[in-house]
Amino acid sequence: MAQPIVGKPVRKVVLAYSGGLDTSIILKWLQTTYGCEVVTFTADLGQGEELEPARRKAQMLGVKEIFVDDLREEFVRDFVMPMFRANALYEGQYLLGTSIARPLIARRQIEIARKVGADAVCHGATGKGNDQVRFELSYYALQPDIRVIAPWREWDLDSRTALIEFAERNQIPIAKDKRGEAPFSVDSNLLHISAEGKALEDPWEEPGEYVYSRSVAPEQAPDKPEYVEIEFEKGDPVAVNGRRLSPAEMLTELNALGGRHGIGRLDLVENRFVGMKSRGVYETPGGTIWHVAHRGIESITLDRGAAHLKDEVMPRYAELIYNGFWFAPEREMLQALIDRSQENVTGTVRVKLYKGHARVVGRKAPRSLYDMRMVTFEADQGAYNQRDAEGFIKLNALRLRLGARARAR
Repeated sequence: MAQPIVGKPVRKVVLAYSGGLDTSIILKWLQTTYGCEVVTFTADLGQGEELEPARRKAQMLGVKEIFVDDLREEFVRDFVMPMFRANALYEGQYLLGTSIARPLIARRQIEIARKVGADAVCHGATGKGNDQVRFELSYYALQPDIRVIAPWREWDLDSRTALIEFAERNQIPIAKDKRGEAPFSVDSNLLHISAEGKALEDPWEEPGEYVYSRSVAPEQAPDKPEYVEIEFEKGDPVAVNGRRLSPAEMLTELNALGGRHGIGRLDLVENRFVGMKSRGVYETPGGTIWHVAHRGIESITLDRGAAHLKDEVMPRYAELIYNGFWFAPEREMLQALIDRSQENVTGTVRVKLYKGHARVVGRKAPRSLYDMRMVTFEADQGAYNQRDAEGFIKLNALRLRLGARARAR
């Protein structure tokens, strides 16, 4: 067994604990390697799993201070909603379901560390992925002098077999499906569920239907479309089909609608922050409907210049979240710009759900910038003088004409 990294002895550590094989092994490894007290923290982010078994397992492993927190409303209200105001997509496709959960988990870990007097925090992210960066950048932004323990960068348990052998030596219960090679790794929360690794590592091979758990195959979705109306206030959805809902309730409702119609599936090869490419399979049914609807209400409430500026800064904003810089000043600066743009983004959008697609088919807003008198092909009663376009075009063409004359010379 590898020795801990040299430094000041660790007395108490707060572990982000799921109750699964990896974090249960980490819990025991911390106790035996560092000889410290371990405090476990399990976050309910809407992953759809019973969390009490994690509490019981931590108790069985000798943990005295156990935190199991329901963070679903906080997750959607304080993290997902600000991100969706930006229409954030990483590399043009990924709705950042895993990325946006990490800063909340990290923030709560730091809060617990302060509460219980811990001098370290620990996560179970591997040394190959993005999550180690996201967790640790958040830790250091919130508590600059915190000690961070990352077992996957310290220990010599380098295979699934080694992990299972360690678990058996230390009498850590192993679910039967963990005794062989897992077909893929799964991460889930209320916004999405992702799968990567193992059976999904070859980007040429189409994912089997068994990979998906939140949505039916689009081919098997209902043959009749379904319509949903989403009401927005200042850029945030507040009601679905006329029912006002809390943030978490709203996303739960949209997930059910989207999943029923096979919406939100994504097979993506992305660029990890650490430098490698990875293949991930994502399901974001409710988030996909939300994203489409939000762009729909913005289309009639945002000024052209504001809308185009938002689209220009969005890739930078999305990259900051993907790379773990939620608590960085530049993300907060961009958030202020984005939030300012949403002051008049209030209204209702109607979305048609059918066979894997979510499409805006109606939108209305009390402060709509869309003026039917201006755009009508019928008589506009003098709302717009078409002769004005001649001077507008000639002024915009001036530099092009001067350039053409210069080239002719």
